[in-house]
Amino acid sequence: MSILGFIGSLFGLIATSIPVGIVLLFAGILLSLFWLPVNIISVIGITTWETATNDLLVAIPLFILMGEIMLHSGSASSMYRALLPWLNRLPGGLMHTNIAACTMFAATSGSSVATAATVGTLAFPEIEKNGYNERLFLGTVAAGGTLGTLIPPSINMIIYGAITQTSIPQLYLAGFIPGILLALIFMLAVILCCVFFPSWGGRKETYGWAERLGSLPQLLPIFFIFIVVVGSIYAGVATPTEASALGIAASLILSAFNGTLSIAMLNKAIEGTMRSTGMIMLLLIGAYFLNFALGMSGFIEQITDYISSLAMPPLAVLCIIILFYMALGCVLDGISMIVLTVPVTAPLIIGLGYDPVWFGIILMMVIEAGMITPPIGINCYVVQGLRKSGSPNDVFIGILPFLGAIIAMIGLMIAFPQIALWLPESLQ
Repeated sequence: MSILGFIGSLFGLIATSIPVGIVLLFAGILLSLFWLPVNIISVIGITTWETATNDLLVAIPLFILMGEIMLHSGSASSMYRALLPWLNRLPGGLMHTNIAACTMFAATSGSSVATAATVGTLAFPEIEKNGYNERLFLGTVAAGGTLGTLIPPSINMIIYGAITQTSIPQLYLAGFIPGILLALIFMLAVILCCVFFPSWGGRKETYGWAERLGSLPQLLPIFFIFIVVVGSIYAGVATPTEASALGIAASLILSAFNGTLSIAMLNKAIEGTMRSTGMIMLLLIGAYFLNFALGMSGFIEQITDYISSLAMPPLAVLCIIILFYMALGCVLDGISMIVLTVPVTAPLIIGLGYDPVWFGIILMMVIEAGMITPPIGINCYVVQGLRKSGSPNDVFIGILPFLGAIIAMIGLMIAFPQIALWLPESLQ
């Protein structure tokens, strides 16, 4: 079997809608049978055990559980209502609240899908009531949800860091400024759309300073969680795994304080956590086994050596890899993209002299673009699923300004790498 045949078989299986984790595991077994003199059962057992007991990866279900508790405890709803008086005066009104709420909820959940679903549930009743352009409104929720990939504590960053052995705290620091900047660019896109098409902005309610100042206490729970989780990591008090456990404790305390802590609420949170964790761990086990097989076969070294021998400028290689990821994002979700390709692309990028932390942030933004790009565009389908009626095309049209914003941000990151690297280098 040739390498090209192997790669073609891999993507062919994915195209049949077989779960990606199963495809990766099958591909690793296939590769081992043809090229490697190893005991497959033994290697699968070791890989499964090492993946399940990896201290860094334990943070994934813990961060998911923290986000689920925040979702079901009512903290997200309070945060959304608190942001509205401050942002409603801007052109686009409630659409800025959608983006800001996504930004803040992403800082506690680490999940793009959970962010889009939560904010969408809160925002949708306002579309018809206030006369907003439905397509652009839907776009703000779908695109705002992608910020969960970039803003710490991002689950995708944990997976990237585990695979590439890159510092998670450094990745979190590097993602902070680009994440906030991208949220501001999203809001600028809304302002421009509503300036050129005033009817898109809907009707605005008027809020006085008393209402604005009175809403601030409702933002404290989100800030408290963020400080506990991210602050403990940056202060060196806790590892990402320990910080995720602290975040769960803090979210439970807040739920008890708000009177929403109950067995029923915890059951919902744990059920959602188990579903998400099962999917992610299957992907990781399959990916780690395939990566082991690829490493033993020398495939990664062959690809790296071949591309290096082309004598292309590093920037050209980087652009080709980004375009490859943009295309791949049309057919794969973010976690699948990371576990399937990063073992090959990361050594190549590092060999060209690029910083692995910086490349991790670039990759997160490319994944963001993939999450709102058809035909997969998982965030778009999450938002569509919350609607009572209407075509998915409404969502895909609505995200176009924000897809352009993400591409522009990637260009800025390539031109000015310090946007991501300044903070981790300053606090190193």
